[in-house]
Amino acid sequence: MKELVEYIVRSLVEDKDAVKVIIEENDDETVVRVSVADEDMGRVIGKNGKVASSIRTIVKSLAGKERRKTFVKFGE
Repeated sequence: MKELVEYIVRSLVEDKDAVKVIIEENDDETVVRVSVADEDMGRVIGKNGKVASSIRTIVKSLAGKERRKTFVKFGE
């Protein structure tokens, strides 16, 4: 999952080296934290949050196989 999120986000941003994806798991949920350069955050969020929503949909569809609650958070 981490590799897929990194691939998607890196394809959207200018500063590819600043992309960081951290996955935190506990008993029943997974949090995917995505960090990018400040100037690229608008590209990742998208107009009215549509790009971020699409990324969340992809991640949740992957996590659905494992029956875990999954959240994607953008920012620091």
